[in-house]
Amino acid sequence: MGKKRVIETTEKELIAETDKVAKKMKQDVSFKRQATLQKGNVYISSTYNNTIVSLTNLKGDVMHWATAGNIGFKGTKKGTSFAGGKVAEAVAEACDKLRIRSLHIFIKGVGSGRDSALKVFSAKGFDIQSVKDITPIPHNGCRPKKARRV
Repeated sequence: MGKKRVIETTEKELIAETDKVAKKMKQDVSFKRQATLQKGNVYISSTYNNTIVSLTNLKGDVMHWATAGNIGFKGTKKGTSFAGGKVAEAVAEACDKLRIRSLHIFIKGVGSGRDSALKVFSAKGFDIQSVKDITPIPHNGCRPKKARRV
């Protein structure tokens, strides 16, 4: 077995990376049709590798969405809770621009970004009507493989 190489990032590289994420966050959000909505649904899908947050109207039409990779995180950093919070901040900005104040939040998945994304929406001062966990749970699952005979 060979040596394992540990990649160390310098302070300059860390500052450059955080600047890039902040720059992506500040990009102006444009909408095709300016509709003044009062209520909306937020779907938070969090896996071990990424966090996806989408904003829909009450009918289910997607108004805005963001992912950790979309904001500027790469590799394993996409699955962190910090990245999940930043994704939620980006969608919260879009909610402010659309003048949405009341939200129904649906959370799906087991990743670490789900809790931090929920905290961002509550900290931004939105009127959260409900929080529902829609993670799919198997009630009996698939049939297992047949037993191996040697």
